[in-house]
Amino acid sequence: MSCFRFIAVRTGLMTALAAALLIASPVRAFTIPERLEFEISYSGIPAGRAVQEVSQDGDEIKIVSTARSAAWLKVMFPVDDRIESILVKGEQPHSIGVPRLYRERIREGWTRFEKDAAFDREKLEVNTKDLLKKTDKTQKITERTYDTLSSFFYFRTVPLQVGSSTHIDIFDCKRLWNTEVQVLRREEISTPLGRFKTIVIKPILQSEGIFARTGDMYIWLTDDDRRIPVLMKSKVKIGSITATLVGGSYWPAGK
Repeated sequence: MSCFRFIAVRTGLMTALAAALLIASPVRAFTIPERLEFEISYSGIPAGRAVQEVSQDGDEIKIVSTARSAAWLKVMFPVDDRIESILVKGEQPHSIGVPRLYRERIREGWTRFEKDAAFDREKLEVNTKDLLKKTDKTQKITERTYDTLSSFFYFRTVPLQVGSSTHIDIFDCKRLWNTEVQVLRREEISTPLGRFKTIVIKPILQSEGIFARTGDMYIWLTDDDRRIPVLMKSKVKIGSITATLVGGSYWPAGK
């Protein structure tokens, strides 16, 4: 998996504090609409840009994540990724709902993916169509199953307790994974947008997607109601990938 699917897609590196368990108050749903703009670098070299946008239309929430390679990289390895997740709004005020439809349109070098996954909440099934291979498959899911994109946004809405773990069911168009996300510590960091008080989390990586198995991944979320991802880092076979928040439109985070 490339550095672009790490953040585009697939939109988000220590030990937990040995001190007392610090409990964050329940968070509110992040502001909608929201737009997050990231700069992606590979081992310190600028490699591209990614954008994650959230909008709402009636009872549905739409998340769109895109990534494109930098101009210098397009000749050797052009990237044009687009991932979409459409969710049905939940009844609880803090809930982002559950996915109804998930779409992948991946173009990375010679690699191409075009897949749609339709979730049936009554039957607890998901039907995945591979538009390039002309195949489809129906599989079982749980009541709290998310796709690889919406899973990250769901995690932004739950309380975080340093030293603890949260589990989430993620369907990645291949199979269902029960993924553990560890809450490591609080940390204040500096980024191009300023200084932020953050909570550091570490997904125990299994599937491709936002929580992709590319090596240890660490995500710095603002330590406030918004849980905005200001920094993400991941190890790959050769080098490392960093996604840094550089702009967008969102609720001002506490610095």
